[in-house]
Amino acid sequence: MKQKLTTLLFVFTFVNMFGQVSPTAKNSQSTDPNNKGLISNDIVTNKAISALKKVPLDEASILLYDYDGTLFSFDLESETIVWTVKASDSHTEMCANAVTLQDGVVYVPFINGEIFAIDNQTGAIFWKSRIGNYTDQIVLKDQAPTINNGKLYISTQNQNSDIYALDIKNGSLAWSYRLDAEVNHTPILFFENKVFTQSATNFYCFEANTGKVIYQKTFDEAITGKPVTDGQYVFVANEKNTLYALSANKSDIIWEFKFDENQNNVKNRIFCKDNKIYFAAQGANTTSVYCVDSKTGTQLWKTDFKDDNIEYITQENDNLWGYTRGKKLFQILLDNGEVVLDKKLTTMPISNIEFPVDDNLLMYYCDAGLVQYDLKEQDENMFYMRTSIKDDVYSAFIKIIR
Repeated sequence: MKQKLTTLLFVFTFVNMFGQVSPTAKNSQSTDPNNKGLISNDIVTNKAISALKKVPLDEASILLYDYDGTLFSFDLESETIVWTVKASDSHTEMCANAVTLQDGVVYVPFINGEIFAIDNQTGAIFWKSRIGNYTDQIVLKDQAPTINNGKLYISTQNQNSDIYALDIKNGSLAWSYRLDAEVNHTPILFFENKVFTQSATNFYCFEANTGKVIYQKTFDEAITGKPVTDGQYVFVANEKNTLYALSANKSDIIWEFKFDENQNNVKNRIFCKDNKIYFAAQGANTTSVYCVDSKTGTQLWKTDFKDDNIEYITQENDNLWGYTRGKKLFQILLDNGEVVLDKKLTTMPISNIEFPVDDNLLMYYCDAGLVQYDLKEQDENMFYMRTSIKDDVYSAFIKIIR
């Protein structure tokens, strides 16, 4: 597939998306020479509604990206919904992505290719952008906007399979690059003014400001793990049972770590802390959490979960938290892998885990609504209950505003 690097210096408004006519609305390709080679699937259209600005945080609220694709702010004190935002025209109701909060602005990607910049206090929209012109395909999935140096980085899938850098001032396109495969399901890593992403068996390193390819590394197996860094190397896992350490500046493999051959599917279940890599791999009979030295690739510890699969892990202070497909909430000490909490839940988490200021509480979303879990009492409290429940629940995302 022929790859193209394109920089757009002119912003277009797409009439079907935003309902207003611009001089270029009849021809989204325009006559701007910088658009040469772009097809309508790849075009980014945007509408600036008001000037982007820093916004004070509404620290009494939590952002709930519901599994039906609705984003809303929920006041934890009054237990009321503050504001609600939806995609303009999504053919299916699904969350499938995460939001990013920076300087009081919420950046939310919708599955139909839309990305909004929203005031966290009022829900007012600063700008809207749309990637491609699909109304019947999932364009953005398993994405969390990566923001750095005034740009938002994100990758797309299906017939639109690119990495994009958008200007966070108005959502206009800074640069884009066509990726090799149609399945790109991991958030982008920003590190040392570079961005890293995967596409099937290829792993890319781009210059963050211009989109220039620094290197492209091709592996034997598809790379499906989210890229992470310890501040020196970049780490990715393939779809089977190998974790790789790569140089940030060239495609050299520093080391590789083979874990249990009956385990795989690391995906987003990976993070770095204090020169160690923590990840969870799924298996038919046993799923495990690994701790590996980031400089040498040496295994430091491994904790097994029998007859269950780990769905999610995260780090809070000196603990690793997560839950399994069998509704088990667990807590593991980062220094030695000791399990200090292994609790069967009555509700099934479908989101990330958030930690309020109170050390005795954590929060997650289930198919019925928002749950506040009391660690001291080991009790589940339904903090917000949905009025209806879907059968085909995929995922949700929550973010405490602070």
